[in-house]
Amino acid sequence: MILKPDYNVISLFDLDFKEIKAKGINAILFDLDSTVMPSKSGEYPPKVSALLNELKQNFIIAIISNNKKEDYIAKVQSMSDFKVIGNANKPCPKIMKQYLNSINLKPEEAVVIGDRPLTDILAGKLLGSKTILVDSITRETENKPTRFVRWLERLVIRK
Repeated sequence: MILKPDYNVISLFDLDFKEIKAKGINAILFDLDSTVMPSKSGEYPPKVSALLNELKQNFIIAIISNNKKEDYIAKVQSMSDFKVIGNANKPCPKIMKQYLNSINLKPEEAVVIGDRPLTDILAGKLLGSKTILVDSITRETENKPTRFVRWLERLVIRK
C-alpha cells in the first residue's frame, strides 16, 4: 500500500539513525509542524535541536513543509543551519525531488520523516524514498479532534 510507511514509530527518538545510515541513506527530509516542532510554534524543543545537531554530523538535513507562511518559514530558517523549504505542496514530490537534485542525491539516498500519512508518507513514496511515520511531537497535548483525525489516518495504513 502506497500510504504504508517503511517504518512507523512513536517518536523521532525511537529511531536508530546508525542503522538508517548503514542502509545507504545520506539525507533526511523532515516535515516541520508536529514532526520536529510543535505546530506553528516556530521553536525547536531543546531535545529535537540537540538531535538535529547530532544528525548533521552524518546526514544532509532539510525541512520540507507545506506551511505557506513565508514569515514563519523565514523564522524557522533563521534558527536552522540547514535548508528549510515551505509551500512544498506535499504529497506532490516535485519540491523534494528538486531539492535532492540540487544536492546531487537520488531519492533512494533519502528518507522522508513526517507525522501525516496522506502528505508526508505519500510524498516520500511518490518520490521513491524510504519513509518513516512518527506521531506528533505534541501528541500528549493535542486537541481531541486532531487526535481523532490522526487515529483515522493510522487506521487506513494498517490495512
